[in-house]
Amino acid sequence: MANQTNTTGTVHHLRRMATVWVILSVIGDILFSIFVAPHVPPGRLTETAAKDQTDFNILFEMALPVLFGVWIYLAYALYVWGDKRNKNAAFSGEAARTNMKTQVWWMVITSVTVLFLAGFGTWALVVDHGSGGGQGPNPAFAPAGGLKAETAALLGKATWSPGSTNVLPVQVIGQQWKFTYRYPTFGGFESSQLILPANTTIAFNVTSLDVIHSFWAYELGVKADANPQVNDVAFTTTKNPGSFMVRCSELCGIWHGSMFNSGQVESQTAFENWATTTEAANAANTALLPAFAWTYVPDANGADGGYYPTNDPYSTVETYGSKQPS
Repeated sequence: MANQTNTTGTVHHLRRMATVWVILSVIGDILFSIFVAPHVPPGRLTETAAKDQTDFNILFEMALPVLFGVWIYLAYALYVWGDKRNKNAAFSGEAARTNMKTQVWWMVITSVTVLFLAGFGTWALVVDHGSGGGQGPNPAFAPAGGLKAETAALLGKATWSPGSTNVLPVQVIGQQWKFTYRYPTFGGFESSQLILPANTTIAFNVTSLDVIHSFWAYELGVKADANPQVNDVAFTTTKNPGSFMVRCSELCGIWHGSMFNSGQVESQTAFENWATTTEAANAANTALLPAFAWTYVPDANGADGGYYPTNDPYSTVETYGSKQPS
């Protein structure tokens, strides 16, 4: 009779907890998807950022029921099964410590949950072409023709215009303590503004002129280290127009905290107008810059701003100082 009572009581307790758990989980996930999910960083300015946001939201909505389940069980156990309220031996002492059925189910449920999350995370990493967009000097994930488009751009054979399906290469140059950007498909001009066209695949080519920096455009879902003499490639595809911030996320000296600027994703027509106008306005300055390359020797052609003497012992090949136009 005692066993029958305990069994009935156990089923009743589980039913109570399961009912409360289901109700709270459904309400919690619905409220999260309506009020929180659309605002979860990094947003949806690019496809990379949008996929990151989707993955974060899926993981969070899966985590909420787990969180509620733990809270409900702990609260119920403390309130109902505490010794002061219930001295039933079935819920304390040896009967609780040696319940193999409970232990097995706990290990099975937690193991399946962890393995599923690990599998989902791996799938998202591969299918979404990496988290953060930083693929390094030899990217494993690249859009079709991405690297070929970059090489063609370097050779002056690729063009970009509104509606073009070409990958647009943009060079990111880190130096103490600012980022500048070069556009090889528009004469190689350099700008302190990072302007991008909407609905376009961008190949960021990230390098440095001095120490190690890190290009972090959070709202774009892109992050790549800026190493001297290394071209780190990061791909993303922009979506709608919007603004974003660029920050250095690698400690690079005393003014590291001030190494940031803003950027803009504009319509394709507006971007082309800006790029062609800037190219023409800066033609004289562009002629004084080192020839476009994916990396630069820091002391070559005065790229370091004149920190080294003219008899620079660090470079026996490069000519110090910009070549003046004839």
